[in-house]
Amino acid sequence: MSRLAPMAAFATLLLAAGADAAAQQHAQHAQQAKHPQPPQQHGEPAPAGQATPPHHALSHGDDASQPHVPVPAPTEADRAAAFPDLAHGMEHASPRNWRVLLDHFEFTDGDAGRGQRVEGEAWYGTDTDRLWLRAGAERGGGRTHHADVELLYGRSIGPWWDVVAGVRQDIQPGPSRTWGAIGIQGLAPGRFEVAATAYVGESGRTAAHLQLEYDLLLTNRLVLQPVLGAWLHGEDDAARGIGSGLSSTETGLRLRYEIHRQFAPYIGIVQERRHGHSADLRRAAGADVDDTQWVVGVRWWF
Repeated sequence: MSRLAPMAAFATLLLAAGADAAAQQHAQHAQQAKHPQPPQQHGEPAPAGQATPPHHALSHGDDASQPHVPVPAPTEADRAAAFPDLAHGMEHASPRNWRVLLDHFEFTDGDAGRGQRVEGEAWYGTDTDRLWLRAGAERGGGRTHHADVELLYGRSIGPWWDVVAGVRQDIQPGPSRTWGAIGIQGLAPGRFEVAATAYVGESGRTAAHLQLEYDLLLTNRLVLQPVLGAWLHGEDDAARGIGSGLSSTETGLRLRYEIHRQFAPYIGIVQERRHGHSADLRRAAGADVDDTQWVVGVRWWF
């Protein structure tokens, strides 16, 4: 017998023992797959030889999405306390503020020649009570065609609307006229800026003015602004070239670029038209009833 024979026999025995252990482990895994163990209950010790699973993986027998302490359903009293009915818009206890808006400061070039136009407003007060100043003037051919100024008290009646009341003074054309004024102004649905004012003057004169503006944002800084204004008068005022009924309208389209939010140059076109008896008075005076003007100017507020 060779001297290596005992060593070969010992190696054969080791290989056989390893094969038997692998076969037993494989059979155990197959049995566990065939008969899976139930999930371990909370508080039970883990079987010997097994690691303890994480706490969140343990089955508690309840819905894990529910809180441990039940939250009662909100009642109508809870909702009323959280969302009370507001009798007025949000108000801030801010001090008095002010703003000046030079809406139109422009040079005009129209059928009647070149001229200038200035329109603006300013207010001072709180969120609910303000003193308003509105003014406008137009010149052409070296003379003033139109000038007026209004001083109004404004009271907020909602988040977007003010009621205004005060006095208006028409300076040109013709003799001056003084009016008592009452109206409403604010932001209508669709983001239309609206100002509607009724006037009562001397000798029972009455008048009304409506103006609509809209800011159409073409880009973040390029804004197209259509404007529509209309005047109605209750009586003729021949000394000022005004007839009863719809006396005049003004439509405008201005394109501005906001270099800053407070300062924006613009270009545009404006058409003024007289109607009814006002047009007749204009024709009798030898003036045109229509006037189309190209405008260039700036809009500035501070």
